[in-house]
Amino acid sequence: MDLKVEPEEMDSNQPPSLEVFANSSTLHGISHIFTYERFCVKRCLWLLFFLGSLTFLLYVCVDRIHFYLEYPHVTKLDEIMTPTMTFPAVTFCNLNAFRFSRVTRNDLYHAGELLALLNQRYEIRDVHLVEESVLESLKTKADFHNFKPRPFNMREFYDRTGHDINDMLLGCHFHGTECRPEDFKVVFTRYGKCYTFNAGGDGQPALYTTKGGMGNGLELMLDIQQDEYLPVWGETDETSFEAGVKVQIHSQEEPSFIDQLGFGVAPGFQTFVSCQEQRLIYLPPPWGDCKVTPMDSDFFDTYSITACRIDCETRYLVDNCNCRMVHMPGDAPYCTPELYKECADPALDFLVERDNDFCVCETPCNMTRYNKELSFVKIPSKASAKYLAKKYNRTEQYIKDNILVLDIFFEALNYETIEQKKAYEVAGLLGDIGGQMGLFIGASILTILELFDYLYEVLKYKLCQCSDKKHKHSSSSDQGTVLSLDDVKCHVTNFH
Repeated sequence: MDLKVEPEEMDSNQPPSLEVFANSSTLHGISHIFTYERFCVKRCLWLLFFLGSLTFLLYVCVDRIHFYLEYPHVTKLDEIMTPTMTFPAVTFCNLNAFRFSRVTRNDLYHAGELLALLNQRYEIRDVHLVEESVLESLKTKADFHNFKPRPFNMREFYDRTGHDINDMLLGCHFHGTECRPEDFKVVFTRYGKCYTFNAGGDGQPALYTTKGGMGNGLELMLDIQQDEYLPVWGETDETSFEAGVKVQIHSQEEPSFIDQLGFGVAPGFQTFVSCQEQRLIYLPPPWGDCKVTPMDSDFFDTYSITACRIDCETRYLVDNCNCRMVHMPGDAPYCTPELYKECADPALDFLVERDNDFCVCETPCNMTRYNKELSFVKIPSKASAKYLAKKYNRTEQYIKDNILVLDIFFEALNYETIEQKKAYEVAGLLGDIGGQMGLFIGASILTILELFDYLYEVLKYKLCQCSDKKHKHSSSSDQGTVLSLDDVKCHVTNFH
């Protein structure tokens, strides 16, 4: 069927003129630019002001978009009161890893050089530095005549020769209740055999406290047993020049990393540790750089910087020495004393002190840490020295050289939250752009839609005109106008 469309019909469906659109549009200023009036100066001034406002609007919009793409954030600090607080895990280690009285002849044969007690020929090093009483005992243990060495295991060696909590713990109270050696869990660190109070896990709920201040936390009296310290005739990673204990306060979800994060407590002092819990919440990329992916580890389920470091150090040693140190998780074989001396200790020291690229651990998005304030008083006093010596069947000098008291408590029942928040989000960006559009050109989203609608009408009309001209050139003068499919669509659209 042929359709005949008169040119007049096409003209009757043309879009409104620019002057008509300008006077009906909600966009400010254009009605003064596209007007029926002929005052050229006035129209030019309005055009100048409109273009100036539009230029400034575009500048401000670009600036806001650029600021948004920087993904800025702010840090919010808040302090929250609570009726009860979970008490942290407390790990402590004697700075001496091996008790001299527990070191056997077989131990000296295998690990004497590692401990700097013997040289490579199994002879006592630096005899002139040895005390007479120690020298006699050492000569007996270092007599390897007709000695048949037995198998040696570093884990068993650390466990057997490490300081025993039953001997070290002279007194323990938590929140006014007496605690016992059974309340401490054995853990192995680079200091050897250590102990954690309130470790949680294994079906044991974490302890909590209902009051702040001294006497409402953990109070320990420890005997560091300096008489059991190994004699030091050389510098190795397994010997210590210091006397005392190393302590770390951490959450139950975080393994101990006491050699890097612990603080020292000396004998002869009562050390007060006032804590405040901090809960840190970081933003993921692109606003921050915290780790959002789950931990990819065979040893730990919960991600933390400590877990990441231990996992990385373990893999590094297994890859480079084909063994692991006693404090490292996994099922790789333990390093022998020879591998400790020749590979494991140097490799771990290099990794900790110099290699900043291999173990790169991201900050977790949620973490808990404990701020600490330490203060000290002398113990024992002159008045109490004789009493303590009699109570523990020791000399007064032994009490001064070996006894320490550690008191850990919350300053108050509150915790700090340090939270990163997005400083500029999409809603703020749209609000800024919308406000600037309203200020400079009086426009809104609907105004932009008006412009697009008008442009659509103009383009549609132009396309239909082009189609009609092509048809007129191709048709004869005495036949009806035959429309193509595009022409039909054009005329139907105009009709509606």
